[in-house]
Amino acid sequence: MNTEPVLILGIETSCDETAASVVADGKQILSNLVSSQVQLHAPFGGVVPEIASRQHLSLLNTLVEQALQDACIELADLQAIAISHGPGLVGALLVGVATAKALAYACRLPLVAVNHLEAHLYANELGGEAIVYPAVNLIVSGGHTQLLLLEKSGSITSLGRTRDDAAGEAFDKVARVLELGYPGGPLIDKMAREGNPAAVDFPRAWLKDDHRYDFSFSGLKTAVINHLYHARRKNETVNLPDVVASFQEALIEVLVEKTLAAALNFKAKTVLMSGGVAANSYLRRRMKKRLAEALPAVDLRYPPPELCTDNAAMIAAAAYHHYQEGHFAPLDLNARPGLSL
Repeated sequence: MNTEPVLILGIETSCDETAASVVADGKQILSNLVSSQVQLHAPFGGVVPEIASRQHLSLLNTLVEQALQDACIELADLQAIAISHGPGLVGALLVGVATAKALAYACRLPLVAVNHLEAHLYANELGGEAIVYPAVNLIVSGGHTQLLLLEKSGSITSLGRTRDDAAGEAFDKVARVLELGYPGGPLIDKMAREGNPAAVDFPRAWLKDDHRYDFSFSGLKTAVINHLYHARRKNETVNLPDVVASFQEALIEVLVEKTLAAALNFKAKTVLMSGGVAANSYLRRRMKKRLAEALPAVDLRYPPPELCTDNAAMIAAAAYHHYQEGHFAPLDLNARPGLSL
């Protein structure tokens, strides 16, 4: 019986993080390198696709070499190459896909194509125990807000998704309007601690019936803009921490309550959170409190902050499950910017 660990090199270039990682057996991180482009995109208030693609092209080969060195292995020691082929920015994805295909071909290794959203889910297994099913997973990031039902390993059903702005996108847009800087999520999380979350009664878009697990944050964003506009027209002083705290309260209340409703309805044993917004300290506290009140037997899991944002370790972790099932990608694999679960 082969007891050697399955070593997978993961590559991630779906947006503005260039990342490479080596993971053993889908759980043990041997190396995990992430080069952020935040400073490059900050002057524009958001990610510029052309800049992101060129930066990936400049950095990726070096990061792959360093990831192998940090893991104390060579390419010949790997069992597979894993790549996030969507969703994301098409130019950025193509850099990673081309690199992964070249490595797989040159080294005669299997190529594993990973859905970026699925990878966020498996970030919860890195360095920890296996997920207990059934589970409900809330994915919250700059580009995605989605509720998933996981009945068993490999079985993923979408319960609902955002109709407009993703949660992280709403954070960034409100931060831009308030001139707080970019990215908005961490800045709002920090400032909100100084404000009163009940100061402004911003709207919650609950959506009902067949869309009860869907999200909508565009109206909330507009409500913040209108609040500032009317206050300035009346020459009223705007308490920014109060506005920020009230905005965050309105957004996170919806995230938490819809996740809780799904966990109740589908008798979940585990609630998972993943994606960049899962690093938000108030979201973590609020979700923990509500689950303790309503479903104390349900386990709440979320990755450490460094594994919430885009990284390659989660790509390799997700790829391990595909590798075990023999699901490999052909060498004509293409980027799929609109890929869904």
